[in-house]
Amino acid sequence: MRQGQPTGGEEDGEGDDELFPAMADDDYSAQQTWNSQSKDNLKVLMDHFSAEQYDRFEAYRRHALPKQAVRKVIQNTVGTQVSQPVAQIVAGFAKVFVGEMVEKARSVQQRRGDTGPLSPDHLREAYRLYQQETGHVGAAQPLRGKKLFVR
Repeated sequence: MRQGQPTGGEEDGEGDDELFPAMADDDYSAQQTWNSQSKDNLKVLMDHFSAEQYDRFEAYRRHALPKQAVRKVIQNTVGTQVSQPVAQIVAGFAKVFVGEMVEKARSVQQRRGDTGPLSPDHLREAYRLYQQETGHVGAAQPLRGKKLFVR
């Protein structure tokens, strides 16, 4: 037997069942159907975007929060080490939150009749509206002396 060659049942993939449980055929086909429908829905949605909306959506898709920076923020907040997958998940949620804030700020800007880039005032109002709709954001108890979007 050569060095580095798997032994026993590992060479035919039998040991993989514990690490990678097989997906049932009906689960797999349901997942494929759902993926296909999601792509079709996204295509229909994108077909109805204005040029400005399409550009914003493409910029949103291209950009991501730096995972290492997110990981450092989490570690400083929690006070312990976190894994890379946790940082990726938090970065994903943060990206969705930022997207919601931008959309709310755009609606505030439009309601006020302003044009051009978003201002901090638009973001403050969007955050205030978000808090009104969802309750407290962030820590269970507000942090004393720390505010977002301060002038």
